[in-house]
Formats: sequence, C-alpha cells, structure tokens
Amino acid sequence: MMLRYALKTVRARKAGFLGAFLALMCAAALITACGTLLETGLRGTVRTERYAAAPVVVSADQNVHQRTVKHKKGKTKVKHKAKPIAERAWLAASLAETLAGTPGVARVIPELTFPATPLTGTGGGDTGADGRAAYGHAWESAALTPYRLTSGTAPEAATDVVVDRHLAERARLAPGDRLTVQSTRAPRSYRVSGIAAPGPDVRHQTSLFFSAAEARRLAAHPGQVAAFGVVPERGTDPERLRHDLAEALRDTGGGTGTGGSKGASTGVRVTTGDARGAVEFLDAAAARTKLVSMGGAMGGTSLLVAVLVVVGTFALSVQQRHRELALLRAVAATTGQVRRLLGREALIVGAAAGTAGALLGLPLGGLLFDRFVALGAVPATLQHITGFVPPLAAVAATLLGAWAAARIASRRVTRIRPAEALAEARAENPRIPWGRLLAGLVLLAGGIVLVVVLGMLHTEPASTPVTFLAVVVLSSAVALLGPLLVRAAALLLAGPLRLTGHGGRLATANLRAGAARAASVVTPLTLLVGMACTVLFAQPTLGDAARAQAREGVRADWVVASPGPGVPAEAAHRLRSGEDVVTEVVRTTIRVGLDKYAAQGVTPAGLTRTWDPDVVAGSLDGLTERTVAVSELAADQLGLVPGDALKLTLGDGTPVEVTVAAVYARGLGFGDLTFAHALVAAHVDNPLAATLLVGTDRTRVDLAAALREYPGLTVLTPAAADSLQAERQQANAEVNLLAMGLVLAFTAIAVVNTLAMSVSERVREFALLRLAGATRRQVLRMLRTEALSLLLLATTLGSAIALSVLTAFGIGMTGRAAPAVLPLGYVAVVAGAGLLTLVATALPGRVALRVRAVTVATARE
Repeated sequence: MMLRYALKTVRARKAGFLGAFLALMCAAALITACGTLLETGLRGTVRTERYAAAPVVVSADQNVHQRTVKHKKGKTKVKHKAKPIAERAWLAASLAETLAGTPGVARVIPELTFPATPLTGTGGGDTGADGRAAYGHAWESAALTPYRLTSGTAPEAATDVVVDRHLAERARLAPGDRLTVQSTRAPRSYRVSGIAAPGPDVRHQTSLFFSAAEARRLAAHPGQVAAFGVVPERGTDPERLRHDLAEALRDTGGGTGTGGSKGASTGVRVTTGDARGAVEFLDAAAARTKLVSMGGAMGGTSLLVAVLVVVGTFALSVQQRHRELALLRAVAATTGQVRRLLGREALIVGAAAGTAGALLGLPLGGLLFDRFVALGAVPATLQHITGFVPPLAAVAATLLGAWAAARIASRRVTRIRPAEALAEARAENPRIPWGRLLAGLVLLAGGIVLVVVLGMLHTEPASTPVTFLAVVVLSSAVALLGPLLVRAAALLLAGPLRLTGHGGRLATANLRAGAARAASVVTPLTLLVGMACTVLFAQPTLGDAARAQAREGVRADWVVASPGPGVPAEAAHRLRSGEDVVTEVVRTTIRVGLDKYAAQGVTPAGLTRTWDPDVVAGSLDGLTERTVAVSELAADQLGLVPGDALKLTLGDGTPVEVTVAAVYARGLGFGDLTFAHALVAAHVDNPLAATLLVGTDRTRVDLAAALREYPGLTVLTPAAADSLQAERQQANAEVNLLAMGLVLAFTAIAVVNTLAMSVSERVREFALLRLAGATRRQVLRMLRTEALSLLLLATTLGSAIALSVLTAFGIGMTGRAAPAVLPLGYVAVVAGAGLLTLVATALPGRVALRVRAVTVATARE
C-alpha cells in the first residue's frame, strides 16, 4: 500500500522531487564515470602491435617482488607482493638456445628496443604530429610484426636505416635520403636504405630498423635482449608451447612466469594473447596501476561528496513537506508508515535517477579517459573498458544513498507528536537536536584530527586522499552545525545589513527564522569553495616548494636542455675544457623493498661547483658508483645515516647495495636519492641527460657554438630553466584539475539545485510580502541580500577549511606552513561561487514573483 501512495506522491509532486532527482542523477553519473576508470585500471587490455606475428613472447619480469613468511599459532602464512619497476628489464641473449631447443619452436627472434628519435623538424626531435613515440630495432626483428620492404633494401652498413611507411610519408623520405637520428648516443646521420610497411595496423609507435651491429651499439646492453619472439611450428598450440617454454626455462634456473602472470619467483615471463601488449608497451602497463589509484581516489571522494549533497537535498525536500507530513501524523499515520512512505519515495526517485545517471556516466567516463590520454597522463595504447559493473554499482549506491538520506531527513518529523508536528510546520524549531549537535562536534573533531595527521604525512600518495577527505569531513561538520553558524552570522551581520534598508532587515529576520533552510544552502557552497581551493592550490604548494629548492640548489652558470629525448654524453664531453665543470643529470625511479623513490644520477667530478643540495650530514666528495646521497625524508623513513649500507633495486630491476655518503635537505627539489651518473645511465631506457649544469666563465654564444653539431640543444640561464619547469608543473596541474573537475562540477550543480529549491519553496512568503506593500524589486533585493550573506558565510567557512588543510599539507610535504594561494585563482573561485549563487537565486525568484500575489495567498497549500 505504501508503494502505491509513494507512486501517487511522486506523480503529484514532480516539481518537488526534481531537485532530489537531479542530485541523485549527477551522483550516479559521477560514480559511473569514476568506476569505468577504475575498471580500466583493473581489466584494461593493451593490444600488441610489434609482436603481432609472434604468438609467444618471452621477456624479463617487470616487477620487484617481496615475500613475507609469518608463523602464528602453528600456522605458516606466506604473503607475496609485487610492484612494477620504472625501466625495461633485459634478458640474457644466451636464453635463445634454450628456447630454440624446446619442442614445437620453429623460430626464435631476438628483439632489441631503444629510443630512436628522427630529427626531421627544426626542433630537437619529431615524434610526429600524432604523438607517436619512436623506437629503434634490429632489422632481424622486423618479422615480429611483420614489417616488409615496400622499396629499397635492408640495412647492411652501420649508417643504413629502414624507416616505416608512416614516417616516410610524414617526412617525405625516399630510399637514398639522409636522416639524422637521436638515439642513446650522439645524433648520427643515416642513409635511408628502405621503407617498410607493417602487416597489421601500427598506430602508436614509429619504428626505425638498423643493422644488427648498429642496433646492439645503440641498445647499449651487450649480451642482452629486450625480449624474444617465439614462432611455433605449424599445428603447435601457442598455449601449450607457452607451458613448455616455462618448464624449459625453469629447468635451466631462469624461472618463468606463465600466461602473462607471475609464477614462482623468477626473472622471466612467457606471455601469449593480450598479455603480450604489456611487454611491448611498458608505460601502458604502469598506467593501469595509476588508473586504479586515480579512479579509486576520485570515486571515493565523489561518493563522499555525493552522500553529503544528497542528504542535504533530501533534508531540504522533506523540510518543504513538513506540513504535509505533519497532517499525515495528525490523521493517525504511524511513525513507521511515514518512514516507509518517505523511503519508498526515495527508492522510486533513486531508481529513475540512478538509471539515467548511469547511462550518462558511461560516455562521461569515455570523455574523461580521452582527456587523460590527450594530457599524457594515460597512454593511448591502454584500451578503455566500459563494463556493466560500474553502472550497476552506481545504481545500487544511488538507491542506498537515497533511502538513507530520506531516513536521516525524516528523523525529526517522525519522532515528535502530531500536534507538535503541526505547530512546527508553521514555524521552524530554533533548537538543534542534541544528536545532530553531537554528530557535528564529532565530525569537527575528526576533521581536526585529519588535519593534524596530514601535517605528519610526507609522501604524495599518502597525503592526497587525506587532503580531500579532510575537506569533506569538515564540510560535513558545517552541514550539521549549519543552523548555529547561520544564526551566528546573522547576529554579526545584523548591523551592516540594517544599513541597507528594509531589505537588509528582512534578510536578517529570514536568516534567523529560517536557519535550517539557509544552512542547506551554505553546505554545498562551503564544499564548493573549500574543494575548489584545495584542488587548485595543493599542487602549486608542492610544485613551488620543489622549484624553490631547485633554484636555491642550482649553482651552475648555464643549463643545457633539449626539447627532444635528452642531451647526449658527447655534448657534455665537448663542453668540458680547462676549469669548466659540466654535470650530467639523468633521472629515474628506484625501489627500496617495494617503496618507490625518485632518484637521479649526477656527474661526481666538480659537483659542488654546479649543485648544492644542502648537505646536512656526510659529504658529496664520497659520491661514487658504490655510494649514494639521500634526502632527509628518505633517511628518516629508512633509518639511514652516512656510512650505512642500503640495498635497493635500480630502475631496470638490477639489485645493488650501496653505502650512504651524504644526507641532504633539498630532496623535494632534486629527488630522494642521488647516485653517480655512470651507475644510473647504465640501467635506464634513455641514458641521455635531462639537463647539463655548466659552471664556466664562457658566454652563452660560446657554449651554443660548441654545441652546434647537436640539433635542438638550447643554452638557458637557471631562471629560464626554472620557467620551463613551471610550464611542466602547469601541465601536471591540469591533470589533477581534470581528475577532480567532475567533483567540482557536481558540487556546483548541487549549489544551483539547492538554491533553486530553497527559493521556490518561499512562493507564499513572497506573496504575503507583496500584499503587505513590498514591491517586486524590494523582494528581489531582499533575496540578493540573503544570498550574498550566505555566500559570505560559505566563503569564509570554505576558505578557512581550505587554508587549514593546505597549511597542514604544506607542513607535511614541504616543511613550510605557506600554501601557494594564487590571488587570481582565489578570486575566480569566489566570483564563480558568487555568480552561481546570484543566478540560482534571481531566476527562481523572478519566476515566483510572476504569479499574482492574491492568487498565491488564497491558494490551498
């Protein structure tokens, strides 16, 4: 019976339920979009291109592993964890004999993969207008795709190169033309000996093929290969061959991983099918982990924001029906019946809104993924997944959220006696229930605890979720304590508002009498201002501190940079003369255990002439290939002092043990670990220097003349190099802004929705004011005064929340209580919130005032 009544109520009060419907629909769309990102991270596939003609691929394991054995109560529990490494791990070339001797193998094709950028433009490199990465290979591995010559001949001499058809068409190359290629060594001019076309479609990379000897020189991994492509004999099942190869490698002690998944502790993986794509595109495989983290963080924050917004919307909706519900109580409806009625109404609205929102969320998730690809946060090789789980989860979360919100919002009206309910329907109860007050204080205390904890977190993965969680928890406290805050604000603003005339006096009276209604407006506005400021200023706070440390630590007179793949070692040798010092800087990521740390390799000779990381213990004079300098943060986390031994895994999975030579303070600007350049350069995919730090008395013109043989290299002042770093920082900020942009958009919609509902409720009040002699202009002025008063309160609360959270974030991450608040950005946030507030107040107000006052006043409620 209650379901029938609920259906009739929803049908009769479509306009009244519109606000709740919009809030729930946006919440479902947001959850679905974030869910598709999370699902892509968990199940997204990477289609192979280069290995299309090799049904089985043998490669090195791209993970570092940790096995923990615990003995408890007579039971042994073994836990195994794995984390991806940053660079490509290589295999011993001698494994080819083992693979070739396995029954069912027709051919084993060794693969070499290394950066090889064609310098076809005027800049430092050309990855193509379509953003393709360029890689070099030996011609013998062309059969893995396969690539076949369409003109010319295979490369034979060390100066020959075969280019793919896509590059030839774009750069207008033909056999016999000259092409300069920047690979892992100095740029070299090659003769285009041929043009090759792939059998299957290759859309995400450009391939250049060299002679076997030249490819081995450029790969710079003697006696090693990137992978083996295995072609089975006719009639041999690739899955069966995969198993046989795994067994053969295990018997030789090399170990195996099977089916694309990690087996017993190994160093070799045997993959087939879609698992081959992860071997080919290492960045796509790492992006899956990033998407899981990003999608989980966005989804969690979105869910918390959605709950806060939906509960507030339903509270306002139930408050608007207070008299109707009181009459139901007066005609003998029990508490349980009223609750069931509201619950079923919420489920009906939630089902419709959840379904519509889930359908909207699927294309929204696709658009969000495409933007991440366009910004370079996710590689295009990772295929976006749109399964059925995110929409179903969104609908379920919407139904549960709607039902819970209705139950929470109906607590007051269902607990009081019918006579009191009728009395409260006419005038708002000024008292806040003790339960609500206590819950608000608990959330306020919880938010303060989160802010304190945030000040003690020193890593971005740990601090980012706590940052946004603190904003949501403190905003929730504002939602519960809102009526008290509104009354306090009305008391403080009474004097200034009185000076504005009759409209100001009416606005003050309305804020005091309708504090609960006003609080429902303040909550989303506070959340919008607080969340927007946190999203906009968290990354600049971290980035500015890092750049400040880098500026203070770079002592070089000049910085040599490249817009292409990097600066070759030969360029550094060319600049070294007399007393000049040139420091090559190459960057990577290493792991200590399973923990990831940013690292760099620098040239030890004359290091203190060009670089000052603010050493607090030890000395950089002891920096060699067997030692390391660590930041204070890493030293504290790992318990290290100069002289301690440190076991770690380099970027390509090579385990090493080094001795701590120094501890420095400027880890935020230069990374947590600093090694000798030679050690890092031998274990990264791209050994070219990111920059050269040059200490010299020579001028920029002299340095540029010495580097004229190296296309694209630019000589910059340290200040100009810092500006380039600021541009890269802005690109990263765009990714973060996009990641949280949906949450901000949802909050902005909630602001408009709540304001429109709040104003629309007051049609009878406006009519009575007009009958008492107020003009339409005076009523609208009163509305604007109320809206601006609530905007001032929400801006103050949101700014205070953001400032406290950002200050704690800055203390934890940078050691400074100085968040980077951009004035124009803050003004834009406040102006945007103000525009939404005024528009969402003025439009419903004008619509409400169009109806004749007598008609409204004499109409039945």
